[in-house]
Amino acid sequence: MMEVTHHPLKGAAWMLSAGLAFALINTLTQVLSIQMKMNSTSVAFIQYAIALIVFIPWVYKTGIKATLSTSYPALHVLRVVLAVVGIQLWIWALAYPIPIWQGIALLMTSPLMATLGAGLFLKERVGLYRWLATLVGFCGAMLILEPWSESFNWAALLPLGAAFFWASYSLMVKRLSRDDTSSTMVMYLLLLMTPFNALLAFSDFTQPANLNAWLFLVCIGLLTAFAQWAIARAYAVADAAFVQPWDHFKLPVNVLAGYLVFGWMPPGRLWLGAAMIILAVAFITHWENREQQVAVKV
Repeated sequence: MMEVTHHPLKGAAWMLSAGLAFALINTLTQVLSIQMKMNSTSVAFIQYAIALIVFIPWVYKTGIKATLSTSYPALHVLRVVLAVVGIQLWIWALAYPIPIWQGIALLMTSPLMATLGAGLFLKERVGLYRWLATLVGFCGAMLILEPWSESFNWAALLPLGAAFFWASYSLMVKRLSRDDTSSTMVMYLLLLMTPFNALLAFSDFTQPANLNAWLFLVCIGLLTAFAQWAIARAYAVADAAFVQPWDHFKLPVNVLAGYLVFGWMPPGRLWLGAAMIILAVAFITHWENREQQVAVKV
C-alpha cells in the first residue's frame, strides 16, 4: 500500500489547474456542439481517444507493466463506467443552449450527492447537522435550477445527473489512490473509456465539419489528459476533504468564459444559490475534518 500523504498547497494547486483546464474544455465543447452542430457522443469519443493517444508516450516512459499494475481491476472498470455515464450526461447538457454558469453551479452539488448517498445507500452515520447542510445546498441548487419557472428546460437536470455519477467516481478515485499511482488511475480511465465512448458514438457519429473543429477537438483532448492527471495528483497528495472545496474555483472561471464567448450573463440568483451550495459543502468538509480529528485522538 502506498503511503498516505497530505500536502495542502500541492493538492490545491493541482485542483486549481484542473478547474482551469475544465473551463477551457467546457467552452470549446459548447462551441463544437452549439455552433458546429457536433453531437455529444461524437465529441466525447474523439476527446478521450485523443487524450489516450497523448498519454501513451508517458506509459512507454514509465513502463506498461508498471502503469497497468493494480490489485483492483474490477474497481477500475466500475470507476470508468461511472465516469462514462457522468461525462455523457455533462456533454449532453453542454450540447443544449444551457448557460454554462447554470450547469457548473449544479455540478457543485456533487459533494452533497456523496453525503446523501453515504447516508441512504451505504448506511453511514450522517447526523442532523450534515443532513441540514445537505438540505441547504440542495435548496441553493433548486434556486439556480428554478424548476417552477415557465422557462425551465428539462435538459437543465442533466448536470445534476452528472454530479451524482461524478460524486461516486470521486470517492472511488480517493479509495484507489491509496494503492495505485496517478499514472495507473489515468491510464485505466482513458484505456477503458475510449471503447465505451466508441460504442455510444457508433450509431450516430458526427464527422468534424472542418479544420477548426479538429483543432478544437485536439485542444480538448490535450486538456482532458492534463485535467485527469491533475485530479488524480490532487487526490493522491492531499486529503479529499481538503481538495474538494478548491473545485469551486471553476464556477467563476466558467462564468467568465461563458460571458466572453456566448454573452451569457448570470442572474443574481446564481450567486445566492452558489453561495448556499458552497457554504453547505464547506460546513460538511469542516465537520468531517473535526470528526476525523476526534476519532484520531480517541
